[in-house]
Amino acid sequence: MKILSNRGQAMPPSPIRKLAPFADQAKERGLHVYHLNIGQPDIKTPETFLQSIKNFNQPVLAYGPSAGLPSLRKKLAEYYNRFDINVTYENILVTTGGSEAIIFAMMAICDPGDEIIVPEPFYTNYNGFAVEAGVKIVPITSKIEDDFQLPPIESIAEKITDRTRGILICNPNNPTGYVYSRQELENLREIVLKHDLFLLSDEVYREFVYDGLTHTSILQLEGIEDRTIMMDSVSKRYSACGARIGMIVSKNQEVIEACLRFGQARLCPPTIEQIGTEAGIDTPQEYLDEVIAEYNERRNVMVNMLRQMPGVVAPMPKGAFYLVVKLPVDDADKFAQWLLTDFNVDNETVMIAPANGFYSTPGLGKDEVRIAYVLNVDDIKKSMNILARGLQAYPGRTI
Repeated sequence: MKILSNRGQAMPPSPIRKLAPFADQAKERGLHVYHLNIGQPDIKTPETFLQSIKNFNQPVLAYGPSAGLPSLRKKLAEYYNRFDINVTYENILVTTGGSEAIIFAMMAICDPGDEIIVPEPFYTNYNGFAVEAGVKIVPITSKIEDDFQLPPIESIAEKITDRTRGILICNPNNPTGYVYSRQELENLREIVLKHDLFLLSDEVYREFVYDGLTHTSILQLEGIEDRTIMMDSVSKRYSACGARIGMIVSKNQEVIEACLRFGQARLCPPTIEQIGTEAGIDTPQEYLDEVIAEYNERRNVMVNMLRQMPGVVAPMPKGAFYLVVKLPVDDADKFAQWLLTDFNVDNETVMIAPANGFYSTPGLGKDEVRIAYVLNVDDIKKSMNILARGLQAYPGRTI
């Protein structure tokens, strides 16, 4: 008897969370685990966000509009206009997290079996979203030796078939921290025009760029306004990962209307969290300035310590709060599990995410991990010391 659907069997486990049972067991043994595996910041959620939720006093928590609260959509349009992203609230659909935004976008432009080209390594859940949407992800490989910059545009063109519907990027990138340049985006613009494709961009980390760089949105590109779909979220910007408020932004109203129909099937995004988000947009810029400065310091401390470890290759990320690191180990999956099951320093250990799950091409990322610098500087220093000692003691070390 066939129990599961092909879709159910094809749905991949999350490399970010799949080692969670080993972390739980480590904690049960009395170990403290430093979580470097997941993008859950320890930054406080803005008081403006939380206070608005505390002040909610409606007698009935009713259904909201499927597209999201109009007042929030208008406030979001004002927010984007600050960055020369000229949209109106009609161009914005509120979703239940950025994840739903990506799934809706995939389903709006693709039929089952259609293809989307994605630079790898990419956010691992794109694999799961594609399975849910019946979409095939076609990877083009970015290399750690090149700091994960966009591969040559010719290599993208070679992947285009009659089933290709779009190109999806994450900018700034999760998991690599790479920030795409204006020129790279212009190159993508040309290939999108030439082959009549959509350009999709996950811009959840748009606020977090370093070293004087400026983030460029695909919605700032001219001549492809009807081909661009941007996905966003409040999870990272306001350290409100549990709020589950995302958005799709596009000037292609057919795309917005299709996504709205998907949204009607799930009724509406969560009301209270939308109220928090609307107030959160009014958070003073000083909050974000302090958060960016904090992440910049964490990044510098982590990368400098990683580069002191023999055999470790650690590019300097330019945005977000992740980096992909090459380790001198035989298998990053085994090493990450070993850290939780067989190793500790003074009853403390670290949890990291094996990077093979961030690739679509089999065999890639076997000796790489994604590390999130979401802990305070003192905890980063402690966790990096534990990682360094773990690398020295690991039986599968390769150098």
